[in-house]
Amino acid sequence: MAEHVLVPVDGSPQSIAALRFATSEWPDARLTLLHIINPSNADYRERALSGTQEWYQEEKREARETFAEAKAEVGLVDDERDVDEQIAVGSPAGTIVDVLEADDADFDHVVMGSHGRTGVSRIVLGSVAEAVVRHAPVPVTIVR
Repeated sequence: MAEHVLVPVDGSPQSIAALRFATSEWPDARLTLLHIINPSNADYRERALSGTQEWYQEEKREARETFAEAKAEVGLVDDERDVDEQIAVGSPAGTIVDVLEADDADFDHVVMGSHGRTGVSRIVLGSVAEAVVRHAPVPVTIVR
């Protein structure tokens, strides 16, 4: 029985499905929603023109909106459940593993969505879910 579950959320249907699965599979578990701000997704001009700090603050605001929308989508808004929110910066797979391996981390499971890439696109683009499965110190459930 999982007691503390990490659920990376990016607003995609797959991450919402993962959150829905986690809430139904472990109704009493503490949940931590993780949103990763990936600097490589920002275009250089966007960061240079607006300033790095302003860009980062906008990304954090969008992350908080993503949390609110995800929780509303699965009915966690009025729920009494213990749901934490965490924002981190970095590449998605590496950052998820880093969060799991942090000294104060007490996660015992990860539930995440898979974007379902196969073939050449999976090889070229890589798979965040696959990298997390390979390197996570706790069990990982992938939801499609």
